[in-house]
Amino acid sequence: MIQGLYTALITPFTENGALDEGGLRLLLQRQIDAQVDGITLLGSTGESSTISGDEKKQIIRISIEEVQGRVPVMVGCGTNATTTTIEQATWAEQQGASSLLVILPYYNRPTQEGIYRHFEALSQAVSIPICIYNMPARTGVHLEVKTLKAIAELPNIAAVKEASGSITHISDVIEAMRAKNVTVLSGDDALTLPVMAIGGHGIISVLSNLIPQTIRKLVMSIQEGNYSEAVELHYTLMPLIRAAFIETNPAPIKRMLECVGLPAGKCRLPLAELTEEHDRRLQEVLQEVLQEKVWEVLFNRESGRRDYELAVRDG
Repeated sequence: MIQGLYTALITPFTENGALDEGGLRLLLQRQIDAQVDGITLLGSTGESSTISGDEKKQIIRISIEEVQGRVPVMVGCGTNATTTTIEQATWAEQQGASSLLVILPYYNRPTQEGIYRHFEALSQAVSIPICIYNMPARTGVHLEVKTLKAIAELPNIAAVKEASGSITHISDVIEAMRAKNVTVLSGDDALTLPVMAIGGHGIISVLSNLIPQTIRKLVMSIQEGNYSEAVELHYTLMPLIRAAFIETNPAPIKRMLECVGLPAGKCRLPLAELTEEHDRRLQEVLQEVLQEKVWEVLFNRESGRRDYELAVRDG
C-alpha cells in the first residue's frame, strides 16, 4: 500500500542551474536516514515542468541507484498529453520505479470522460501502482468523485494524492475509496492531521524536505491514535508550513534548505527568488521555530562523500 510519509523531493541545482548530482544523492540519503515511507521524484516540488526529458531520466537513474530498494520511489510522470505520460511512465517502470505519481492533464482542460480515458490508457500500459494527483489550482480541472470511482476500478490504481484543499471533498474521496482498496494521501502539509484523522492514509510532504523526522513523528502519532501529541506537533509546525508556501512551491522550501546548508539551488524560471520581504519573514520563522536545532552540514561536493550531519535535529 502507498501510505505514511512520502517526501516530495526537491530537485537540487548547481549555481549555473545544472542538476546537482551530489546534492541529490545527499538529499536522498537524508530521507532514508529519517526512515520515511517513500520518496516522490519529479512532482511539483521537484520542478518537473522545467526539467528536460534527458534530465528526468538522469534523476530517475541516480535516485534508484542511490536508494537501492531501501524505500519505495514514486516517480512523477504526468503531462498534458496521454502519449507522453505513457512514454515517461513505462520508462520509469523499466528503470525500477516503485509507483507513479500522475497529475491530471493540465492546460487542455479535459472533460471527466477525457480524464477517465487518460488513466484508462495509462493503466493498460504499466503494471506498477499509480497514484492519481488531483490539484485543480495547477491543472485547471477538478477530479469529480464519480469519475474517481470509475478510475479506481481500473488496474493498478492504488492511491490518490488530494491537493484540492477542500476537507469536504477529501472526505467524500476517502469515503468513496474505502471499499476500493485505494489509499488517500494529503497533498497539503497543513492538512496532514485533519485528512488522516478522517481516514486518510498519509501525506506527500513538502516540509519533510527540511524536517523529515518531525513529519514522520507527526504521521506516526496519528497512526497510533496519539492525537494529543499530533495536535501539538501540528501547531508547532504551522509557522513553518505557512513559510514553506509563502510564495509558489518550491521556491520557499528550497530557500529553507539553503538557509540550513543543504543543497537546493535556485528554482528555474519562470519561478524566481523570494521577494526581500518574504525572504526576511521566512528566515525569521526558521530562527523562531528551529532555534538551536540547526547545525553544520559536512558534504564534500567534489568527492561526493556524504560526510555530514543532519541539518535539522528533529525532535
